[in-house]
Amino acid sequence: MNTPGESSLHDPISDPGREEMQQAIDALVALSGPRESATSRHLATEMITAIVRIMRDRAPIADQKMLTAAIKEFRYANLVFHPYAGIKKVCIFGSARTAEGDGNYQRAREFAEEIAKRGWMVITGGGPGIMAAANEGAGAERSFGLRIHLPFEAGSNPTLAEDPKLINFRYFFTRKIFFMKESHAFVLLPGGFGTLDEAFELLTLIQTGRSDIHPVVLLESPGGSYWQTWRSFLVKELLPRGLIDEDDLSLFKVASNLEEAVAEIEHFYSNYHSERYVGGRLVLRLHFLPGGRRLAELTDRYRSMITKGVIEAVPASPQEIEEDDFPELPRVALWFDRASFAMLRLLIDDLNSAP
Repeated sequence: MNTPGESSLHDPISDPGREEMQQAIDALVALSGPRESATSRHLATEMITAIVRIMRDRAPIADQKMLTAAIKEFRYANLVFHPYAGIKKVCIFGSARTAEGDGNYQRAREFAEEIAKRGWMVITGGGPGIMAAANEGAGAERSFGLRIHLPFEAGSNPTLAEDPKLINFRYFFTRKIFFMKESHAFVLLPGGFGTLDEAFELLTLIQTGRSDIHPVVLLESPGGSYWQTWRSFLVKELLPRGLIDEDDLSLFKVASNLEEAVAEIEHFYSNYHSERYVGGRLVLRLHFLPGGRRLAELTDRYRSMITKGVIEAVPASPQEIEEDDFPELPRVALWFDRASFAMLRLLIDDLNSAP
């Protein structure tokens, strides 16, 4: 059943000729080849059908231009990222105004250099300041830049100026999608409105389940008070009013030093791999499976976020196997209360600490 406002692949187009149009769409999708999964063919049909409906609805030309540009940006960025799909990536946010002599510039460069040594790649906005420091630390080979064209901002930083992994975006929304969907962790250094926007949007997406849970680390130069002051604002102003819950503070970590920042990110993936929903149940893919006694303990500890049943080991579902969605990994599943994502972060921490 569709949710309100959501159209189905099979919703009729009332105009004459809809049957011929559907046949043409099906034929076009078939040209993608028989190797595509049934799910992929289904989604391709829905995408083409939606585009045809937009045209038939006589959407303004400006809207059609925006949609066309967004689809092109989405396709091109996917092509750039695809060869690196198996490599974990950390997104580094921070001010474009941070000067090279600033302690936060040095901290960003040091962090990026260290995480790159451990096999990670770095994603930044591709511009100056903290972005330049991070790309410089990681080096061009292990860097991506997602640049937005702004008339008042300098061009791309020297590390990525001629690199094919520098992607230019016209729209903030497509750029933000790729920051979120390609990153496995996030590190934020002090910045202005843009950095704070990225911090709050990132935490909002995780808190509401619009994004998978990722480690979010707040980092700055030694002796700085930026992030501790920011956290104090949350504790003093938001928490007493009930605008956030105590558990929400577990969605991020203020790191006191470089080693703590790196350890937070690596520990998050020491056992946990990824998540998805299958048949309404949340599935957590792992590197190793806790024993039955440990799963029973975790069920008792997190009972308030489990709507029914227990946390249990499950095999890969037929859907995951068809989509080649890490069917080789062990996994656990639970009926999850989708108002408890901060608590889910705590469960992931426990799974990472399981003997």
